[in-house]
Amino acid sequence: MEIKSKEVQVQKSASDLCDFLSNVKNFEQLMPENTSKFELINDNSFVFALKGMPEIALEVKEVNSPNSVVLGAMSDKLPFTLTGDVTPIDENTSKAQLRFEGDFNPMMKMMIKGPITKFLETLATNLEKC
Repeated sequence: MEIKSKEVQVQKSASDLCDFLSNVKNFEQLMPENTSKFELINDNSFVFALKGMPEIALEVKEVNSPNSVVLGAMSDKLPFTLTGDVTPIDENTSKAQLRFEGDFNPMMKMMIKGPITKFLETLATNLEKC
């Protein structure tokens, strides 16, 4: 299952945007308003929860500056990745698109597709404002 956010323009260089996305502290400002929990676990991971949803722990798995940052679930129960794909426009501007990928059964896909799509759109919209 793959879900992509809209592509957004960010007023940061591709390298700066990759640095921003690879610093997990910055995800707190990207989270939706209905976030009920956000805690740093360490320099490379954090846990968050949206109201009515279970907690999810993410960690930085891979940084390919200035092209992408890959975060992955720390739990094997819901194996997925969240990738920030970055494309430079000029030296001070870049484009970003968030991509969620996971292997889920058909019932789980039906349950999470809507909330994940909305979540990605919120992250992308908030990233555009950074």
